[in-house]
Amino acid sequence: MDLQQLVLRTDVSGMPLEWIGYQEAVKLITLDQVPYSLGKTLYKVHGGVNAISGLQSIISVDAIIATKGQHPHKHLFAKNYVPPLSNQSLFRRDQGMCLYCGLQFPAFLLSRDHVHPLSQGGQDRWVNVVTACKRCNNHKAGRTPEQAGMQLLAIPFCPTHAEYIYLQGRQILSDQMEFLLAHFPRNSVLRRRVEKGESLLA
Repeated sequence: MDLQQLVLRTDVSGMPLEWIGYQEAVKLITLDQVPYSLGKTLYKVHGGVNAISGLQSIISVDAIIATKGQHPHKHLFAKNYVPPLSNQSLFRRDQGMCLYCGLQFPAFLLSRDHVHPLSQGGQDRWVNVVTACKRCNNHKAGRTPEQAGMQLLAIPFCPTHAEYIYLQGRQILSDQMEFLLAHFPRNSVLRRRVEKGESLLA
């Protein structure tokens, strides 16, 4: 049993909310906060022994659990929701690839580049940032790609909430991936990537 495997938590309607560990999932189940679950069983957690029946309690934790109640930040999941921008999620969005030279690098050799530089009024937003190797970023400096004579290989985009959950995931199982894909926009870049079977670098 891989205790690092995360569980996908959703609300009752099936909206993906977050990744949680098995301990949090067990807590929600024991508090009767999980009306239904989906996917394969990831964990079977053994509890105490009933003094009268002599039977030991067992809690099964599936790959996807739906939870009762309203998520405290549910309003953030609307269509205009903008997920927090971090280098980790940015690098995963761009598959660890420098969008100038087209080569893939480990995270420690990557950086966040502002297509329209901050020094020229650009903003630190998903649609204005791309993954760049440190060499290309240093060469571009405070210039636009056009000013630096560099070609941008892809247009930056802001992921939806479901896509952001995908970018946050580690070791996403096939049933979890299928569930998340159902919430991706039809024209999603990430949807095309997943359907082509391209890997998502950590």
